[in-house]
Amino acid sequence: MRLPRIRLLVLLVAALLALGTGVASATPPRGPATGEFAPLDRPGPRLSVSPAQLQAALHCNGPLTGLTRDPVLLVPGTTLTPEVNFGWNYLRAFDQDGRRWCTVTLPHDATGDIQVAAEYVVHALRSVSAAAHRDVDVVGFSQGGMVPRWALRFWPDTRDLVDDLVGLSPSNHGTVLADVACTRPCNPSFHQQASRSRFLQALNSGVETFAGIDYTVAYTQTDEVVVPNAGPAPSSALRTGAGAVANIALQEVCPGHLADHFLIGSSDAVGHAIVVDALDNDGPAVASRIPRTVCALPFHRGVDPLTAVPDFLAMVAYAGDPAGNAPDVPAEPPLAPYVLRR
Repeated sequence: MRLPRIRLLVLLVAALLALGTGVASATPPRGPATGEFAPLDRPGPRLSVSPAQLQAALHCNGPLTGLTRDPVLLVPGTTLTPEVNFGWNYLRAFDQDGRRWCTVTLPHDATGDIQVAAEYVVHALRSVSAAAHRDVDVVGFSQGGMVPRWALRFWPDTRDLVDDLVGLSPSNHGTVLADVACTRPCNPSFHQQASRSRFLQALNSGVETFAGIDYTVAYTQTDEVVVPNAGPAPSSALRTGAGAVANIALQEVCPGHLADHFLIGSSDAVGHAIVVDALDNDGPAVASRIPRTVCALPFHRGVDPLTAVPDFLAMVAYAGDPAGNAPDVPAEPPLAPYVLRR
């Protein structure tokens, strides 16, 4: 799906909703009985991806021994790599902060079957936590903020490995854009992020959060990709379960803020401030702790003002280039056997 097509679809969806033509809302479905999906405490399956492939996808900025604070795992968004998504912004900022970070590269630029992509996250959590002898903080953009939840849902051992899960406009309840676009063939991850997909029904079955994990969702009401992300039921928001949850719109911190989907996931100063607040404090982020001075900043720390615009445009261009994406398919991948109650 090329980026100009995405922006046209935003207008199409808005028009369809206004006309009452029945386009799905991204409000989480209340219908499917959780009984058709795996129990919350069933041990996860063996990973199907080879250990060599899983390990090759994991990169850290230094040794994981002797750390005095939790390492951070960064997970990129759909159609992106960690370097394209985070290399010119968060990785630089975390280096300046002296944070130990790791990234995980998802297959096909995160456009393949998300059930497979989740195995890379499972391996990363296990490997980083075991090496550091500490919990892991996870920061993800878009799909990257959602796919760790699949790992937590279907591999329960990972729940003891995560302290904070911070999502930047995560697609926790999908997007109605995919509902419209994927009436034609789409890559697997687009199908799975449609708001009424079987994948999302399984992901959000039972509970959305787990005890002992702090969940921070930073989203923007002017999101043009995860739609709708405004109103009483934003698609990114988490609502159920025993985890400590904060759903924070950028506009709650800075009224009138106009960051779009790609800005919140890269160089936006308000989104970054929410991430740092979550990482540096017990519990999820708290909007009232965010200094309002960030509202006047064009970029967050670590972003080079001289190259910020071309870096951002390069990221958006990469996101809109289908080269390297998984092939389009007519329907979403079937749910793996481990997802279903048997």
